[in-house]
Amino acid sequence: MPDVTITIRRNGSLKVEGPIRLIDSAGQEMTLPADKPVISLCRCGHSQNKPFCDGSHKAAQFDGAEAHIRAAEAAAASGTNP
Repeated sequence: MPDVTITIRRNGSLKVEGPIRLIDSAGQEMTLPADKPVISLCRCGHSQNKPFCDGSHKAAQFDGAEAHIRAAEAAAASGTNP
């Protein structure tokens, strides 16, 4: 299988590039548009089109907190407080 890249967008969705199979909670494969080489998956929980992103994270002011988590992990590793 060719490479798949998943990019965490700051305070937004997961950008998925490359050929994938997306399986729902019932174990059924979801149909993905053949003409879309990139999809965005919701991670804020507010999308009306789950599991896909519909941009609702903007209105919900979703905070992905990636930078905060990395700083806290670095501080913990060094024995200091963030």
